[in-house]
Amino acid sequence: MTRSLALMAGIAGAAGAMGLTTLVKPGLVRRALGLPEAEATTYALRIAGMMLLALGLFLGGFAAAFTLAGGVA
Repeated sequence: MTRSLALMAGIAGAAGAMGLTTLVKPGLVRRALGLPEAEATTYALRIAGMMLLALGLFLGGFAAAFTLAGGVA
C-alpha cells in the first residue's frame, strides 16, 4: 500500500469514527465543543455526524476499490 492510500485509509477511519460518535452521542460532542443545549444543535450535530460517517465510508470504499483493482504500483 502506498503512502497516499494509507493516508486516505487513516483519514477514512478517523472521519468514520468521529462521525459515528457524533451521530450516536450528540450530547457528548455538544458538551466537548461548548455548544448550547438546544434542539437545533442536536439536529445539526446529527447531520454533521452523518456527513462525516459518509465521508469515511466513501473514502474507505474508494481506497479499497483502488487497491483491489490493482491500481497500486
